[in-house]
Amino acid sequence: MKKLVMIGMAVLVMFGFAGNGFAAGKRGTAAEAEAMVKKAIAMAKAKGNDAAFAEINNPKGQFTDRDLYVFVYDMSGKVMAHGLNLKMIGKELIDMKDADGKEFVKERVEIAKTKGSGWQDYKFTDPLTKRIEHKRAYIERHGDLIFGCGIYK
Repeated sequence: MKKLVMIGMAVLVMFGFAGNGFAAGKRGTAAEAEAMVKKAIAMAKAKGNDAAFAEINNPKGQFTDRDLYVFVYDMSGKVMAHGLNLKMIGKELIDMKDADGKEFVKERVEIAKTKGSGWQDYKFTDPLTKRIEHKRAYIERHGDLIFGCGIYK
């Protein structure tokens, strides 16, 4: 009987963790995404870009939380840091398009150049569902860099 109870508990725990990212309140919010960008910029100002990039690129660091992660581009659309996919670093993505053909990296650069900060909408792969989803990213310019973090709708 104890064995059966233990197995039942293990199954419940597994389902709890599997659904953890999808439950209400478990996804990142717009306020959290914006705060994460501002915190990453503050680190870059205080400790330098290299230290900030190292922390952003750390999947267990302070700039990766649930479906939130910070990314950094230069003004030419080159990825300088990426909290979810280290393979993106160093890639020129200025011509990258989302599933609808939107040139979201060009738009990101334009927002940074003209407004300094703002929100943009596009589609991107959700790290929790692994599907293309609607995404809204807050981006902010810091020198010649664009720091961003997005939420999935």
